[in-house]
Amino acid sequence: MTDRPNVLWIMADQLRFDYLSCYGHPHLHTPHIDALAARGVRFTNAYVQSPVCGPSRMSAYTGRYVRSHGSTWNGMPLRVGEPTLGDHLRDAGARAVLVGKTHMVADAEGMAWLGIDPASEIGVRRSECGFEPFERDDGLHPDSVRQRWSAYDDYLVEQGYASDNPWEDFANSGLDENGELLSAWLLKNSRLAANVPEEHSETAYMTNRAMAFMQEAQADGRPWMCHLSYIKPHWPYIVPAPYHDMYNETHIVDPVRSASERDTDHPLMRAYLDARVCRSFARDHVRTHVIPAYMGLIKQLDDNLGRLFAWMDMQGLSDNTVIAFTSDHGDYMGDHWMGDKDFYHEMAVKVPVIIADPRAAANATRGSVSDALVEMIDLAPTFMNALGCAPKPHVIEGRDLTPILHGTKGFSRKYAISEHDYHWSEMARALDVPQEDARTVMIFDGRWKYIRCEGFRPLLFDLQEDPQELMDLGAAPEHDDIRKRMEAALLRWATRHHTRITATPQVLAGQSKAAETGILIGFWDEAEFAEVTGFAFADLQPVGRP
Repeated sequence: MTDRPNVLWIMADQLRFDYLSCYGHPHLHTPHIDALAARGVRFTNAYVQSPVCGPSRMSAYTGRYVRSHGSTWNGMPLRVGEPTLGDHLRDAGARAVLVGKTHMVADAEGMAWLGIDPASEIGVRRSECGFEPFERDDGLHPDSVRQRWSAYDDYLVEQGYASDNPWEDFANSGLDENGELLSAWLLKNSRLAANVPEEHSETAYMTNRAMAFMQEAQADGRPWMCHLSYIKPHWPYIVPAPYHDMYNETHIVDPVRSASERDTDHPLMRAYLDARVCRSFARDHVRTHVIPAYMGLIKQLDDNLGRLFAWMDMQGLSDNTVIAFTSDHGDYMGDHWMGDKDFYHEMAVKVPVIIADPRAAANATRGSVSDALVEMIDLAPTFMNALGCAPKPHVIEGRDLTPILHGTKGFSRKYAISEHDYHWSEMARALDVPQEDARTVMIFDGRWKYIRCEGFRPLLFDLQEDPQELMDLGAAPEHDDIRKRMEAALLRWATRHHTRITATPQVLAGQSKAAETGILIGFWDEAEFAEVTGFAFADLQPVGRP
């Protein structure tokens, strides 16, 4: 054990916080994730900065809010000059390595403008969220050509599973009783067993690749952070045997929804409910068909994490590795008559966060539960602290969670923020909302969840009296004071001093030495200059003079 541990940052894609047994699911038992919580801290109020893959991940990888890094939707490039967690860790002599998904889109235009070769070392890091890509896997689509990052496709071919698109035909399709290949992009096929043995599935493969990296890293000797980023349980919802039929209708929790939600007078919410994915998951037969597969994917993930943790124990890595587990957002699964993600109910915007720190300073908090209000951007400064990187408040907007992990004072937050641009969507088209107005922002103080909808009235939920968020108080006259208070808090957040990526400590120090660089403002005479600066005016040298 050293004072500078490694970090294993595990992220599942589209995993709801309440689909783990340590977070209360009555039928889906996840003993290996539960065991991680037993030796660390489990956070019960952790919120992502956007309920969508791309912007949520870009916030996690930069430690910055969406409004700061500017990658507001899937496919929106992260600006070439945007500093990332990987950049900060490299400055401290640590590796930042990717195994899995980022949903990153490179700023090809920005790199071309700056003359950066995408194949160069700098270009690769700019294209991979600052990570060193040991193995990237963002998945494909039914009609996708092979992607440069898709080593998993090559692996399937090596195992004898060859086709034009192995990811689609084997990992994300199944066979019916007649041997016909059926794609899991159609929800009706979710209960089929994936057309690949479990040991060659994407989840198992990526677990193996994480082990391969850690084995290599032991020989390398440098401290590291490995981002093990699983694609599942994100759709397509299909899982290999034996997980495909472990769960059935008897294991499905009743949906969280009410008739009044369908009768809403809020134009944007009506547009959401009319969107295709919500209309689909509002049907009970869709829920009962898909949720068992979703549960199977999570069970498979837990079993593979158990395999990974046991291997780390055998390799002696567990005693010197901080392990963090989380998700990039949740999944509605028919709750509130909605599907997928993209809005701010708890099942979409709240995520599991579990951090197990092996250092002795964390002994007092092992197995504890924290109800502190935390954000996904808090992970970046926490990992930076663990790996010996100096704080960078001029860049990082998240807050270091180490005081909570070590049972000391120093962490506090009044509000959690999440943002979403829906300019791309059916909702924007249905309401004829222009791109600049297709924006919502959530602010949550631990009780009141206020959602500002540009061009429409806000939504408001009281999670103390209405924990299932079934009653929208956004138009209730008796809560006008709450809405005003939350709007004012949101305005303070939006207008307060932001981090500035150019304001390095060196720049800030230089700003206090204007006179020494020849910028003389307000001095009356030589005596005043000497009194203020501490040196003689006659000694001031023009710039460039030796």
